[in-house]
Amino acid sequence: MDGEDIPDFSSLKEETAYWKELSLKYKQSFQEARDELVEFQEGSRELEAELEAQLVQAEQRNRDLQADNQRLKYEVEALKEKLEHQYAQSYKQVSVLEDDLSQTRAIKEQLHKYVRELEQANDDLERAKRATIVSLEDFEQRLNQAIERNAFLESELDEKESLLVSVQRLKDEARDLRQELAVRERQQEVTRKSAPSSPTLDCEKMDSAVQASLSLPATPVGKGTENTFPSPKGFRIQISSLQEFCKGPSITKILYFREC
Repeated sequence: MDGEDIPDFSSLKEETAYWKELSLKYKQSFQEARDELVEFQEGSRELEAELEAQLVQAEQRNRDLQADNQRLKYEVEALKEKLEHQYAQSYKQVSVLEDDLSQTRAIKEQLHKYVRELEQANDDLERAKRATIVSLEDFEQRLNQAIERNAFLESELDEKESLLVSVQRLKDEARDLRQELAVRERQQEVTRKSAPSSPTLDCEKMDSAVQASLSLPATPVGKGTENTFPSPKGFRIQISSLQEFCKGPSITKILYFREC
């Protein structure tokens, strides 16, 4: 304490009383400070114990976290390996699927090409079928016409009386007609070689085919053919009898020529 703070005393008693009061004041301050120190020490010990407990807990937590960190590191490594393995397998599968897709596309292209070829072949077959149907209809029409002519000739040949009367006249005409037919056949051969076929020549060809069929012996009808037309068997037998009667090989041609 500075000397200027010390007052001047008039007597010893005042000085003693002053110092005594001051000592009591300092003693009280010391007591308060010591109490505060004790309280602070107790608080410090409690705080230290609490901090030590927290430190222990923090160290335990730190060890747990380190263990968890290590475990997570192992799991991460395992997951990385698993992911790499899965990626490798996925890459292989994708490669296999891409190869399969390429093969499938190639097969698809081949199938499309094959389908187009089949469609083209089907169209060709349809056209051939239509042409065949037209040809069959034309052949059926010609066959019907020939059968009608044969039926007409049968009706004429059934008239025996009139044929017997005209036999002699036909025999006389047969010689002339043979010569005329020979000349016409030569003319037809020359015409066929020099010019394209015409409806008249086609008719004459069909007539020649019908004449040839009339001069052939009767043949049985196949199993797959329906007997939708009358059989010319009786007609052929009558023609054969007439040929024997007339002793002329071209009587059928004469009759057909006269009919035309």
